[in-house]
Amino acid sequence: QVQLVESGGGLVQPGGSLRLSCATSQSIFDIYLMGWYRQAPEKQRELVATISKGGTTNYADSVKGRFTISRNNAWDTIYLQMNSLKPEDTSVYYCNSDYSHWGQGIQCTVSS
Repeated sequence: QVQLVESGGGLVQPGGSLRLSCATSQSIFDIYLMGWYRQAPEKQRELVATISKGGTTNYADSVKGRFTISRNNAWDTIYLQMNSLKPEDTSVYYCNSDYSHWGQGIQCTVSS
């Protein structure tokens, strides 16, 4: 059973930054695609960003230029650097591997 553990969420003011981390119990070299999704209250879960085994990245239009997904192969961890945060970025953020495994989710709130 693959486990994904997110960390780094919290409360930040508009324009601020947060950095999320997701550590996997499986070797990251065995995972083809990892990603971040988010779900706001009463909304569907949506893709935020993905990164492939080869390092190819993909972003939702709403976060392009503000968020950066990256991976640390030595630590079996991926990151989501979120800059210029907006209130509409407020959501529970979930880590995902190969569309099969999910983390428990972590709350990120952008509010003054």
